[in-house]
Amino acid sequence: MHLTQYSTFALRTLQYVALRDPAIVTVEEVSRVHRISKAHLVKVSHELGQRGYIQTIRGRNGGMRLARPADQITVGEVVRWTEAPLELVECFNPETNTCPLEGVCHLSRGIQRALRAFLSVLDDMTIADITVNRGILLDRLAPQQSGAQ
Repeated sequence: MHLTQYSTFALRTLQYVALRDPAIVTVEEVSRVHRISKAHLVKVSHELGQRGYIQTIRGRNGGMRLARPADQITVGEVVRWTEAPLELVECFNPETNTCPLEGVCHLSRGIQRALRAFLSVLDDMTIADITVNRGILLDRLAPQQSGAQ
């Protein structure tokens, strides 16, 4: 399984905003520190705001900050949203399934169990958990924060 760039960008944005809390963070800042296209992050941050993960602040001193405490946002909920629908194999979608083994296939059952286990681990991980080593993370991002390359 491979998470999409969209998932990665959403999680990196949430992580960075949580790291910088209570400061207001700009899309430009997230773009610079993670070396991600600003255009991609504009869409991600807009949708994070629409879904209630971040609060966006307009204006000259605007930016974004978490709309909910970091310990109340799970990585699992973000991945479910950004990766939906989670159809790892064709038979997970009854509308498009052409496999004649549906209902009797142990491979499909195993993949379903694996997906549930994967999401269960992510459900136990919050944005606060992925920022627990705040000092190290900010130190690592420091050269990008100042604009140095």
